[in-house]
Amino acid sequence: MNAVKAYFNRNWTREDLMNTGEVSAYAYRSLTMVYLSLFCFMLSFTLGSLLHSINREVGGLFTVLSSVASLLWLYFESPLRERLRLSLMLYAACTLGASFCLVTKNLFKVHPPFIVDLLEGSTSSFGVIWYGSSKYTRERREIYKACLTFSFSLICSSIFFHGIDMLNTHTVHWAFKVNAAQALLMVYLVIYSQDLLYNADIGEINTVDRALAFFFHSPGIVVHAARVCLTAENEQHREDYYYTLGTIE
Repeated sequence: MNAVKAYFNRNWTREDLMNTGEVSAYAYRSLTMVYLSLFCFMLSFTLGSLLHSINREVGGLFTVLSSVASLLWLYFESPLRERLRLSLMLYAACTLGASFCLVTKNLFKVHPPFIVDLLEGSTSSFGVIWYGSSKYTRERREIYKACLTFSFSLICSSIFFHGIDMLNTHTVHWAFKVNAAQALLMVYLVIYSQDLLYNADIGEINTVDRALAFFFHSPGIVVHAARVCLTAENEQHREDYYYTLGTIE
């Protein structure tokens, strides 16, 4: 029960979520390093999918067990051994990518080469976000606005550049659903970045843990973001009600 509470426990408020000012030096460095880790994770994930599309023997029970074993090893490994933990994370991402292609082929009847084409857009978008945030500005608004604009463009163009007119209707519909999910993932990246920057201002950030938290802590972060937004909206309505009541009296 305590673990579940800790999973959903977030201390930032609506003001922290809406903060678009300049990032402090340490928080900015932590943000760019986490973006780089996410880009490397997606690159390894795409590489695993590419290996499965080239050789169908890559991907199966071995890759599934390997990914689970590497994640467990990563969980129990000391946080001080950053290089080993980073290597384990990238290996887990590669084996998960090969297993992901296997799942989509069996459940959704979508061929692995097309999965790789879609993942290229997501991987490129993470690369654009990392490069743009590390080279140009420390303003949150500019990082999110410029980088997400390019990311959405890359995600959407990943379909059309690979001959969507030659695909069947089922694959086209599935591709649009996947791209919609990828667009929501980029929106979630903004919320997660605000959570990361808040924690960086009050303590030390572990890059590997934060990169993994992007995927595994998403329910807690999204639930807290919705909760603080709805709470702030209800409080605003209550204040407007009391102000109107006082004016009438």
